[in-house]
Amino acid sequence: MNLPPVDRSGLIATRRDLHQHPELGFEERRTSGIVAERLERLGYAVRTGVGKTGVVGLRDGAPGGKTRCVLIRADMDALPVEEANDVPYRSQHAGKMHACGHDGHVAIGLEVARRLHAAFLPGSVKLAFQPAEETSFGAEAMIRDGVLDAPEVDAAFGIHLWNDLPAGTIALMPGPVMASVDEFEIAILGCGGHAAAPHQAIDPVLIAAHVVTGLQSLVSRRRNPFEEGVVSVTQLHAGHAFNVIPGRADLRGTVRTFGGKFYDEAPQLIDETVRGIARAFGAEAEVRYRRLSKPLVNDEKMTSLMIGVAQDIVGRDRVIAGVRTMGGEDMSFFLAKVPGAFAFVGSAPPDKKGSPHHSPTFDIDEASLVIGAELLTRTAVKYLEQGA
Repeated sequence: MNLPPVDRSGLIATRRDLHQHPELGFEERRTSGIVAERLERLGYAVRTGVGKTGVVGLRDGAPGGKTRCVLIRADMDALPVEEANDVPYRSQHAGKMHACGHDGHVAIGLEVARRLHAAFLPGSVKLAFQPAEETSFGAEAMIRDGVLDAPEVDAAFGIHLWNDLPAGTIALMPGPVMASVDEFEIAILGCGGHAAAPHQAIDPVLIAAHVVTGLQSLVSRRRNPFEEGVVSVTQLHAGHAFNVIPGRADLRGTVRTFGGKFYDEAPQLIDETVRGIARAFGAEAEVRYRRLSKPLVNDEKMTSLMIGVAQDIVGRDRVIAGVRTMGGEDMSFFLAKVPGAFAFVGSAPPDKKGSPHHSPTFDIDEASLVIGAELLTRTAVKYLEQGA
């Protein structure tokens, strides 16, 4: 199929404009306005307000008939991070930054839309520009609003620009590649008192310290070592004065897995461990456990299709298997509903280490934008052609 070449300068200009105007989850009004206007100009049927601030563009290749429909997803939200980069396109909004590459994902999605608009397609394409990936709520919100329906989506594909890999590489493999994201919140309810008389109090700070240690033992002693798992306590708040034992301590953290027995048992293990430790010290505990996103699992057949496309773009030796992360992605909700694949597109400068995702110095090698646009465009075409 003849496709127009990638508009590199347009890709970079769009990404840099979006980078200067980051918007947090479910606040992506400027971004979604740009997306909707561009898609309408290209002739796509556009729905706005999908999942609150999401946008869907549809090119129906067979009105009234049944052909394959492929969904391409791009997430739009930024992070509450103060940018430290000294670049002409740095964030113009204090405390907000595209520190994970979603500005690049939107630019890539719009370039995919432009290129596919100019091609004959033996099927339908949906472009889902998704809000609120960072909070893990956007994908489910779009699904509730019917993004996978009318026409029904048969397969879904997405990418993530990835600063752990150099530009010019693509990482892709079947099976689980990104972890589930669970959140827990714990309140230790003790009895406050004077710091000089701890025997008259029930110290929730001491109990919280034991809880942190106890939760770490879940990974070392309650999890099958052949199953990956992480338990991290990331917040602990208690008290306001140096000479007062507070009455309460609050903890917060996350559990990450690739599924399996530990994934199933984690909520109960957390609850039993926390309450048991608290009772041993004469205190009570409240535990709130929430599942935010599932493990992201790539379908074997769809991954094989995407790997073939990736090898054509960057070469067989630059397509890497075995890359997985305990980071989460709510693209997992799409891939739990329909088969598909999600790839990591290297975005670090080839000659130096890239800044970590979510850091104030995060930036990308913009050559990765071209590779991402090629990968998603050609994957969509190849999938539809196989069903023709």
